[in-house]
Order: sequence, then C-alpha cells, then structure tokens
Amino acid sequence: MAAPAPARRRRTPAPPAFPHPRLADAFEIYFKDALSERCAGPPKLRQAMRYAALGPGKRVRPLLVLLSCEAVGGDWFHALPAAVAVECVHAFSLVHDDLPAMDDDDYRRGRLTTHRKYGEALGLLAGDALLAFAFEELTMLEGAGVPAPRVLEAVRRLARASGSDDLVGGQALDMAAEGRRVRAADVEAIHTRKTGALMGACLALGAIAGGADPRTVEVLDDAGRLMGLVFQIHDDLLNASSSLSRLGKRAGTDAARGKATYHRAVGEAAALEKEQSLLRSARLILETHCLHPTRLLALLDTLAARER
Repeated sequence: MAAPAPARRRRTPAPPAFPHPRLADAFEIYFKDALSERCAGPPKLRQAMRYAALGPGKRVRPLLVLLSCEAVGGDWFHALPAAVAVECVHAFSLVHDDLPAMDDDDYRRGRLTTHRKYGEALGLLAGDALLAFAFEELTMLEGAGVPAPRVLEAVRRLARASGSDDLVGGQALDMAAEGRRVRAADVEAIHTRKTGALMGACLALGAIAGGADPRTVEVLDDAGRLMGLVFQIHDDLLNASSSLSRLGKRAGTDAARGKATYHRAVGEAAALEKEQSLLRSARLILETHCLHPTRLLALLDTLAARER
C-alpha cells in the first residue's frame, strides 16, 4: 500500500492527535479509493460528495469500527467497508444538519458547509447519495471475508441507527426542543439517538466483522451509545467556550439557537460530572467484554480530553 502524499497546508484547525495515526492513514486511503472507484454519478454531484465526506474531519466513527474489530480479536482490515459506511452516514447527517431548514450553519471543520459551497439543492442530493452509498459499501464486507448472515445483521443495525428511531429521530427531537426548557432526560434522549446510536453501531459493526458472538455485539452497541453521550456532552461544552479557529465552526451557535444541551439543562459542573460517570461506565464494558481493548480505550480517553 502506497504511503499517502504529504498534506498541503490548510487554514483549518488540525484534527485532534488521536493515538493511532497509521490506522487513520490506512482508512483515509481506503475511503478515498472507495469514493473514487465505486461511487458513480454526475461530476458535480460527486465533487460535492467528496467535499462533504473527505474534509478535515476527526474520523472518530471509522476508527471506532476498526478498533472494535481488533478489540474482539478480529483483523481490523476486514472491517474497512463498515468503517467507510459509517463515515458516509455521518457525513450525510452533517450535510443535512447544516442546511438552513435545520441548524443553518455556514462553517464546518473550518470550511464552508457543503450547501454554502455548492448550493442547497446539491447539498441535499450529496447527503442523500452518501447515505445510499453507505449501504452499498457495507455489502462489501462479504468480499472482505465476513459471512453473509453477519453482513445482513450489519446492514440491519446501521439502517436502524440511521433512521427514524435513532439518528434522524434524534434530529427531529433536537429541532423540536430549540428554545424550550429541557430536562437532563430530554437531552439524553436526543443525544442517545442523534450521536449515541451511530457510535453504538460503529462498535457493533466492528464486532460483527471481527467474529464476535451476538451478546458481545449487543453489549458493545450499548458501550458505543454511552460513548456517544460522552462525545456530545463534551462537544456541547466546547461549542459554548471555544472559537472558530479552534473548533472549525462558529462557537456559541448552540446557545444562540437555544439548542438542547446537557450543560444548559443541569449546569456545567453537573455536565462534567455526568461525562466522567459515562466515561467510567463505557470503559468498564470494554475492559470486561473485549479481548484486546487497549487501543479502543485509548481512543475513548482521547475523545473525552479533546479540545476541538
């Protein structure tokens, strides 16, 4: 596998220094090849899709897939199609969340959002196409040596995590809560669906690709949902106190829109305490149910300590 070309200097915030750069590089090469070789369509649409998917993101979700596969004793290489699939679902959700009808954001990861760069219509279509491509790519697990029944289970789990009861449903609840008083339980219901469900699917898909038994797959899905809550509470706190140059998008946008955030519901101190409690619970699950959890735990700790 050829080494990636040196990155050009950008006026965008650098992604966090995650503990597994070689794994991230391997994913990035595979991801670019997947979008180039297996994702057809009109040139402008493909350009918008690549802009949305290949921007300077953290790649948290694909790393969760690959390290989950490793943690249950599998070869992370076999989980690469699932890693691409979850990152495409994530990119789709961000493109749509940024639209004027949703969160109305102009910047994402230090760049113009996809609809600001290519127009609202093409932004919508790029998100739609990325969601469809996610499931096309997920079926490539069979070619990577994953048995067909396991591939079917992976498709079922990602579809559920992406749909009306989880990710999309969470966005609907998030919009409905704007400007209203919210309780901690309301925020948890939103975050568990909007962020936690996809992170749960990441760990579940990695475990499926790694040959884990159904009980382990289910337990790791639960751990991923806890990780999603940790991630979102931390993200909301950063939004309240960071800056465009550090965060990659305008700070304070959650407060300006009256978004349902955990610290708005319970206060910053209680939000930080909740984050640490969830972190301990997620760590305990991974330590108990994984054969080789070290690198996955290191990623979890990095997520909870990041500054952007």
